[in-house]
Amino acid sequence: MRRQDARLTGATGPQAWLAAWHGRLLSRRRFLQGLAGGSLAALFPWTAAAAQEVDEARSWRVLDAVQRHLFPSEADAPGAPEIGALDYLRFILDHDPDKADDRAFLLKGAGWLEDMAQRLAQAPFLQLDEAQRERVLREVERSEAGQNWLSLMLLYLIEALLADPAYGGNPDGIGWRWLAHTPGFPHPPPGKRYMELRRR
Repeated sequence: MRRQDARLTGATGPQAWLAAWHGRLLSRRRFLQGLAGGSLAALFPWTAAAAQEVDEARSWRVLDAVQRHLFPSEADAPGAPEIGALDYLRFILDHDPDKADDRAFLLKGAGWLEDMAQRLAQAPFLQLDEAQRERVLREVERSEAGQNWLSLMLLYLIEALLADPAYGGNPDGIGWRWLAHTPGFPHPPPGKRYMELRRR
């Protein structure tokens, strides 16, 4: 669940690895079918009724806490706060219309996570210590939908680490420096980012 699970390995390169990973995520079609059937609980079968509804501001704080747990800061390596993981996630989900399903899925997942925290620890996720958060996330990981939710969280963490700072993460290229990576040029200025070019 921690950083060692998110390392890029193998000879195929990070782009192929990320593409394969993303291909295994919960499909938008299946997610929307679940919504249309009125059965979110069928996708996340870890509570009896419906997951606890959480206001959006709190949901973002929960997502931030999950990012910090999955990609913690270390003395010699940047973590989620240093790579601007939450800023990147918010920017992409708020500005790319193709990410509407991801946005709904991740924010709903924050509510499901809160429900799980209450069930296992009788406290909100944000009040749990590291060991309790790990227990909750490991329980979430036991379902296919929970695995997909965590995979999507990890995918956006890796993107925040590697993406151009124009997209809100990797401030001043901190992720690139940590990986000793030389980025390509030119960097996309405002108005020329990929989601803006598609609207033209």
